[in-house]
Amino acid sequence: MKRILIANRGEIAVRIIRSARESGYVAAAVYADQDADALHVQLADDAVALHGTTPAQTYLDQQKLLAAALQVDADAIHPGYGFLSENADFARAVIEAGLTWIGPKPETIESLGNKVTARALAVKVGAPLVPGTDGPVADGEEIREFVAEHGLPVAIKAAHGGGGRGMRIVREEAEIDEAFASAVREAESAFGRGECFVERFLDRPRHVEAQVLADTHGNVVVVGTRDCSLQRRNQKLVEEAPAPFLSDDQRADIHRSARAICAEAGYVGAGTVEYLLSPGQGDRPGLLSFLEVNTRLQVEHPVTEETSGVDLVAEQLRIAEGEPLRLTEDPQPRGHSVEFRLNAEEPAQGFLPTPGPVELFAPPTGPGIRVDTGVRSGDEISGAFDSMLAKLVVTGPDRPTTLRRARMALAEMRIEGLPTVLPFHRQVLEAEDFLAAEGEDSFTVHTRWIETEFEAAYGESMAESEHLAAALRHRKHRMHRTTVEIDGRPVTLGLPGALLSLLGSGTGTGPDSQRGSGSGTGEDEEADPRVGAAPGAVASKLAGSLVSFSTADGAQVSAGDPIAVVEAMKMESTVAAPRSGRFIRADLAPGAALQAGQLLGTIE
Repeated sequence: MKRILIANRGEIAVRIIRSARESGYVAAAVYADQDADALHVQLADDAVALHGTTPAQTYLDQQKLLAAALQVDADAIHPGYGFLSENADFARAVIEAGLTWIGPKPETIESLGNKVTARALAVKVGAPLVPGTDGPVADGEEIREFVAEHGLPVAIKAAHGGGGRGMRIVREEAEIDEAFASAVREAESAFGRGECFVERFLDRPRHVEAQVLADTHGNVVVVGTRDCSLQRRNQKLVEEAPAPFLSDDQRADIHRSARAICAEAGYVGAGTVEYLLSPGQGDRPGLLSFLEVNTRLQVEHPVTEETSGVDLVAEQLRIAEGEPLRLTEDPQPRGHSVEFRLNAEEPAQGFLPTPGPVELFAPPTGPGIRVDTGVRSGDEISGAFDSMLAKLVVTGPDRPTTLRRARMALAEMRIEGLPTVLPFHRQVLEAEDFLAAEGEDSFTVHTRWIETEFEAAYGESMAESEHLAAALRHRKHRMHRTTVEIDGRPVTLGLPGALLSLLGSGTGTGPDSQRGSGSGTGEDEEADPRVGAAPGAVASKLAGSLVSFSTADGAQVSAGDPIAVVEAMKMESTVAAPRSGRFIRADLAPGAALQAGQLLGTIE
């Protein structure tokens, strides 16, 4: 290999470009229209326009990507994560085009990407596993038969997919038929196939995973473990390595079974074997169960790199060249590392995606600080792609030191211009359930902890933080320069416009500084489009696109009924009726682009 095309964008494309160039390769990028000036494009040795604005027109278009590889004379393709990274057809097309696919073999992607066959493989090697069906179920009756033998709750899961799509948790037998029908519909929509299987659901489990590397010579090593329990809507927000508070037996079982699964599958490259771990009870340890295999590099791979000293991307390139692993056995972890995903989402509004301008991106510095990003000050975050701006990775000699460093780093971090999950991360580092200062028994986070315990305890204070940030983002409230005299010396200060307005100073040099005190409310003459809508107005809370209306024009609705589905940054959100009455649609069709606060209709 000499020239590598990175079939991805943003942070992960930047990450791969850096390792590729450090390893002596030429790195080429591709870009959608809105990414023409992106950091990954500027850092690459060459770049090809994909001429489109949506994922389907660009980073998911296999023919365009193959043509781009031909254009830059690439001899290999790295898919990153997301998009086509786990698409066996694309991997096969790359190989058939005479290029090197930097990832597992297509047949391995297919076998491990199908949860039913992956589960069968896990059974074959004796991996820890909760009870489940041998294959897809045909109807609710088969689910009831499973429940009669194994009990509730159960999970109905799409056989071909992930990320929480096509999954329903059933806690009452009366919910089975509707949950099965809903899971099938969502699986068909998301993955084109509706087969679903059933397994016993572990309540309040931790999400633990093993990072695996395997070469073409049959060598397989587990580079380390991670805990990824802090999730919302099955999407991870905080990850750490090594996974804390595991018993020696649990850690050994994870390493043994992850290695065995990958060896049996003939795995090649970097991959992740995921598990769920139920809470222990008294002297009884928690139940460990295999979940799935991700046949790609994970978003959270930096925490494993920081605690193992292994550049996982560089190892992917070596493996693709046919070289043997440098590691001969599983490395012992050194220190502790935590990753915070910095997403353009508004945590006080249910983590709604919030595309928009990044007026300021100022990462922290100091010992043990790593920031992986594809964003700079002045960039625009598009609603067409993923909401992640960056990853803040903090490492220290042990977990308590790492968390103290993380608290300082998050306090120093500045992202202005659009809402982000920074308020959430800062609150997490105040949560006793996560800090676990009293040891293993006090570490009580789980995969639904954010939606349950966290929001109940911290939602109000998080909302206050977000409201303050929103005020500073609003046009009138941007920083203005003014000069004041302190102890006889002139000092120039940058102050929020709202504060100047309240003080009635009129002394700033900014464009709004001569407006005087007005009413003292700090209100802008131009109303914020997301605030103060008329009674009965149904508005989109986020910028994105209209997927569909859930209610017919002129239909009677009750407060809380679904009105429409809006998609932004690959996430769907339902807009609910604010009150009862007759719904009158706005003149919008599915696919229409929406601004935050745009009117979808009114309820009379």
